[in-house]
Amino acid sequence: MRPNLKDMESRYNEKQVQILSVAERLFSEQGFSGTSVRDIAGAANVNVAMISYYFGSKEKLLEAIFDYRISSTAIQMEHLLAQTHVDPFEKIEMLVDHYVDKLQNNTCFFKIMQSEHMKGHGNKDLDGIIFQSKKKNFDLISALIAEGQKKGLFKKNIDVSLMVSTLVGASNQIYIGQQYYKRLHELDDMPEEKFQQLLKKRMRVFLKNMFKAILTYEL
Repeated sequence: MRPNLKDMESRYNEKQVQILSVAERLFSEQGFSGTSVRDIAGAANVNVAMISYYFGSKEKLLEAIFDYRISSTAIQMEHLLAQTHVDPFEKIEMLVDHYVDKLQNNTCFFKIMQSEHMKGHGNKDLDGIIFQSKKKNFDLISALIAEGQKKGLFKKNIDVSLMVSTLVGASNQIYIGQQYYKRLHELDDMPEEKFQQLLKKRMRVFLKNMFKAILTYEL
């Protein structure tokens, strides 16, 4: 039986989730090496011993952040792709919406993934968590593409790994460079909340149109 989202979340109690959230924010702001366990304990209003009890080390705390975020995403994706009443391209559009929302709502996590993991810590356990996550997502999306191909909706010979990399790379780059985007389109005076809504809408439309061109026979 596959774990559901409630089961996954039950692996972490309320205090652990609090610590994970604080650590995630500090790692994204100060970097992994620039953040101490004492920094995290102070910001989370807990003692260092509690962090050691729950996670063991700063490295294991980082692994737990990835496990917590990645596991919830995989389970939500499985739920999405299992919906038999939705056609394959609608699922792709829902997948895009989910990813853009996740990116916008979890910017700290994506900053850690971009900066810290790319630098490399020699943490084989963390590398394993990330690889298994990417492999699972690849398998799920491959199954979705195969479903669309079987129904004659999608083109043959789709490189799923490049397609996923395009989604992740384009989305991340837009969010990392969103201040440049704002200046380029002369949106500096727009309130931040309104700008984020606009950016989300434009990203969704752009990515869906891009995948439509990649996957379907429509011009």
